[in-house]
Amino acid sequence: MKPEKQNLLAFVALAAILLTAGRSPAARADDSREKKVKEAAEQSSRAAKALDAIMQVPDKAIPRDLLSRAKAVAVFPRVIKVAVTVGGEGGRGVVSRRSDAGWGNPVFIRGGGGSVGPQIGASSTDYFLLLMNDESVEGLMKDRFELGGEAAVAAGPVGRNAGAGTDALMHAAILSYSRSRGLFAGANVKGIVLKPEDDLNLAVYDKTARELLSDQIGGAASPSAGLQTLPEALGRYTVKPSDDR
Repeated sequence: MKPEKQNLLAFVALAAILLTAGRSPAARADDSREKKVKEAAEQSSRAAKALDAIMQVPDKAIPRDLLSRAKAVAVFPRVIKVAVTVGGEGGRGVVSRRSDAGWGNPVFIRGGGGSVGPQIGASSTDYFLLLMNDESVEGLMKDRFELGGEAAVAAGPVGRNAGAGTDALMHAAILSYSRSRGLFAGANVKGIVLKPEDDLNLAVYDKTARELLSDQIGGAASPSAGLQTLPEALGRYTVKPSDDR
């Protein structure tokens, strides 16, 4: 083989290696972080849309008074559940903690669990958790928090049954709501385990869920990242702390 042809093949091989390797590890890390920030923004947007959807149905809406009294609100949009006697479900959620300054930046968590009982079917369900005291919020700061285990969970009153809110508020640490699409018989949030989704939290804030929820307002995030959709939605349906006394 002629030297010129050998040199050309070597150049082509080197170019192929460089293309395969891609950019530097730092550049690839930046790409990964950017993707996670975008993913987090989309998750917050889905949670906001789910909240808008349930609040626009008067007979099924979460009472605004209870929503305003909650210490934090967690939304799990599009939780997929499939069951034939033994069931399982899992989903990604977003939680915002309330402070005197308003609703904090979204913190990302996961939920999942199984159930056994007379159930059959499949559904896509939006779940909403109102954390009514500081102890229930502190549960989210743990590596593993089981609903109905360390904190009492009750189905929250809806719509025109809002008058029952006072009793529910006094006896439950967490009030649960859901909005389903599909067919399913038998649903219970007790036994669902919540865990922090810290790969997203660290990508967005450089902080863990524990650190963010301890800060109460969720740390600092750029509004341009599109992360504020859930806190903004919560703000539309709640009154200020000074107004609900």
